Amino acid sequence: MQKGGYIYIMTNKNKTTLYIGVTNNLRRRVGEHRTHYMPHSFTDRYNLEYCIYFEHFAGIEQAINRETQLKKWNKTKKEMLINAKNPEWKDLWNDIEGMAI
Repeated sequence: MQKGGYIYIMTNKNKTTLYIGVTNNLRRRVGEHRTHYMPHSFTDRYNLEYCIYFEHFAGIEQAINRETQLKKWNKTKKEMLINAKNPEWKDLWNDIEGMAI
C-alpha cells in the first residue's frame, strides 16, 4: 500500500448512510470498519461495512484537508463524486485488500 494518506467513504448494505474517514493505512482501517472493531461507533451502529470510494494523497495533511472539504458537502454532491468513480457503488474491499504495501 502506498504511503501518505487516504480519504474513504463507507456505506451500508442499503446504501442509505455515508461516512467519510481519513487514514494512513486504508486496508487496516476499512478492515476495522468491516469487522466492527469499535463497538458502538457510528460505523458500527449503522453497519457501514462497504468502502465505495477512496482517494490517495502523498501526505496525510492533504488527505485531512480533503476529508474536511468533503464533510462540508451535501449528500447529493457526495453521491455525484461516488457515481463519477464507482457508479454501481460496488464494494472496493477486494481492490483495497490486493493493494501492494
